[in-house]
Order: sequence, then C-alpha cells, then structure tokens
Amino acid sequence: MESIYLDNNATTVIHPEAAKAMLECHQSGLVNPESQHQRGREARRILETHREQLGQLLGLHLADIHADHLFFTSGGTEANNLALQGYRLAAEGKNRLVVSGVEHPSIAATADWLATQGVEVRVVATNSNGQIDCGHLAALVDDKTFLVAVMLANNETGVIQPIAEVVDVCEQLQVPVHVDAVQALGKIDLHFRDLAISSMSISAHKVHGPRGVGALITKHGNTPLPIFHGGFQQSAVRPGTESVAMAAGFTKAVELYLKSSEDHRSRLQHLRDRLESEITRRIDHALVVGEQAPRLPHTSNIAFRGGDRQALLMALDVTGVCCSTGSACASGSSEPSPTLVAMNLPQDVIEGALRFSLGIFNSEAEIEEAIERICAVADVL
Repeated sequence: MESIYLDNNATTVIHPEAAKAMLECHQSGLVNPESQHQRGREARRILETHREQLGQLLGLHLADIHADHLFFTSGGTEANNLALQGYRLAAEGKNRLVVSGVEHPSIAATADWLATQGVEVRVVATNSNGQIDCGHLAALVDDKTFLVAVMLANNETGVIQPIAEVVDVCEQLQVPVHVDAVQALGKIDLHFRDLAISSMSISAHKVHGPRGVGALITKHGNTPLPIFHGGFQQSAVRPGTESVAMAAGFTKAVELYLKSSEDHRSRLQHLRDRLESEITRRIDHALVVGEQAPRLPHTSNIAFRGGDRQALLMALDVTGVCCSTGSACASGSSEPSPTLVAMNLPQDVIEGALRFSLGIFNSEAEIEEAIERICAVADVL
C-alpha cells in the first residue's frame, strides 16, 4: 500500500532545487568562510550573499548601520533557545518572562528550565479557539518583563495568533516580543519589519529546505547575548563554523516557496478543506480543533471524540497514512497535548486528536485516498 505523507509540520521533503543548490556548493569545494585566504574569502562572499537574499525575502531592514540581523542556527529549536536565554542574559534588572500556553516545546521547555534558574515565568491563558487572551497578557506584562514569547501560528492546530495586539500591549512598556514563526514561514505573509517585533525564529525543513539549519532574526538594537561560546562567528552571538551549503539550500527553498506563495496557499487550503469537510461529514464524532480561528492553510487537527489518539495513529500507520498526535519534538510521549489542554477542550477531544499537515507535493488523489483510509479506521476504532 502506497504511503501518504500528511506530517509536513514535522518535516517536509526537501525540494529538488534546494538539494541541487546544496550539491553545487559541496562540489565547488568551498572552505571555511572564516579563513582569511582567497578561498575562505570566496566562501564568505557566497555565504553573505545567501544571508542577504534570505533577509530580503523575509522583509528585514538591511540598508544601513541600523540593519537587522539574521543569525544562522541549527534550526528553530536552537533559535528559540538563543532568544529566550540570550535575552535573559542581556536583561538588566528584569526577571519576568511571559509566554503563551500553546508554544512549541523549544519555547515551553526552555521557559521551564529558566524558571529553575530563578526566572519568574508567567503563562498567558488561551481561549477555546486556540488564540491567546490578550487581556490576560496585558495583566502579566510589567516593567520587569524582559521578553514576551508568542508563536505566530501553532504547530498542532495551525491557529494564527493576534501578534499585532501582542505588540500593542508590549510597546507601552517597551518590552521585546519574540515570535516563533517556524510553521508560518511560506504559509502566510511573513514580513519581519511589518510584524514590528524584536525577534523571530524560522527553520528550513518546514518549507522543503534542508534539515539542520534555521535562523534567529533580530531587529537592530535587540541582539541577545550568546548561549554558546568558543568562536567569533556571527558577531560571536552564534559561534561555530557556518555551512555555506545549508545557507544555500535554505535560501533556495524559501525563494521557491515564496515565488508561488499564493498558488501554494490556495491549493493547500483547498486540499485541507476537502479533507476536513469530508471526514466530518462521514464521521459523526469528528470535529476540527481551532476551526473558529484564523488558521494556516495546510494544518488540520481533527479530534475523533471517544477515540484513542495513539491507537488511531498506529492503525493509520498500518494503512499507510503518516500523521501525528502533536509536535514531532514531543513524539513518543503519552502525555496529552499541552496546546489542547491550554485550550480547555473536553477530555474526549484531547484524547482523540490527530494532526494532519499537508505539503506542496501532496496531490488531490492522495487526499481523496487518505480520506477513505482515515474514515475506515475511524469507523472501527
């Protein structure tokens, strides 16, 4: 039975053109971009060209001494850690961190660890539709807050957060806002300066780029202190030898996605809507989590009320449908989804929820076949 991959929020298949861009870098014999000899300087030139191209695609201000910064990292998890820990180190006389209750584990677990180091962590309440309660946020933010972290779009439900309202709350006290935009990249309009935030994390492998590279983007004047030590690369904020090939693959993937972004979005939403409408029509106990909120066009969290998510996942795997019970970074855990718990959903919804996430290489025929397989499993379990 042919496999149908509906777990693109965990990772996407690399685009052939992105892989080609990386291969060309490897075959050209590029060396360490920090080396001062001619071949090192050539590697540096190519690396900085990709950094600038990626920055332009994402709406960074790059024109003068007030330029924004793009620090390459190993992925979104490292970028989020660098933001939370790095801004904490840079804070003077401020010890409060405010995060939403629907963050990716790389934010939530880092916040938990910071709490063990004496940081006062406060969690914003979440409404039943998956969006945060901005009134509660306003009550938590004070002049001792060194950072507010709210993701742009949730990795499990696809619900898009009201970042403009978050920024309005924080601007009054000049509190920096960090946004995890890993799942939003390529799926909705993403222009760093238009968001008016202090920093943003992204990752290549969510947009058909290579696994193992991401970036922390920071507004001018909002640079975190390093959490790694041992090198002077990237202004010593993120030391370690940079990979020109990874940067090339990352840039090419984003360029390709954004070149046809409207087509990708409309097609993905059409396929997602077809998946949801047909499953909920045929399965009485199925419902779409976060349906009443604005969502990413490719993410669907469907709860099969009364079902067991782990049993459903395994049964679907046997039938060749690849999906998940939540964040891939928390896979294998028997604990209920913190995101769905934060939304105060009924227990039978939480216990029966599965995430289906589409990519640009999914076909209409695949979605139709997936509907048949999912409904057959849900009818039995």
